[in-house]
Amino acid sequence: VQLQASGGGLVQAGGSLRLSCTASGRAFRNYSAAWFRQVPGKEREFVASIRWGGGGTNYADSVKGRFTISRDNAKNTAHLQMDSLKPEDTAVYFCAAQLGGQDYWRPNAYGYWGQGTLVTVSS
Repeated sequence: VQLQASGGGLVQAGGSLRLSCTASGRAFRNYSAAWFRQVPGKEREFVASIRWGGGGTNYADSVKGRFTISRDNAKNTAHLQMDSLKPEDTAVYFCAAQLGGQDYWRPNAYGYWGQGTLVTVSS
């Protein structure tokens, strides 16, 4: 499966952005999807995941209550709605996919990655 992330940009603190991950190739509905983020000099960090069936979401503590992950298997897309953004949310965001849903927080559990999309939150 090939993934393409989009939707990043510049937003003021307190604002919102919606990231999209569009899949092509194999049936996206069979894959669990996730979003990670990374800033220069730091490791890639788990943000949120959603199991293949659409249920079973998980969030990093730092984004709980502000971010919402969803998916539309009919359109082969996954989304990350980001509200109440903070400057510390600034990062390159990556979407990822794996068969199954084990170890959803570990980047190494995902075999498929999209290119990153930059999110910049100004104070």
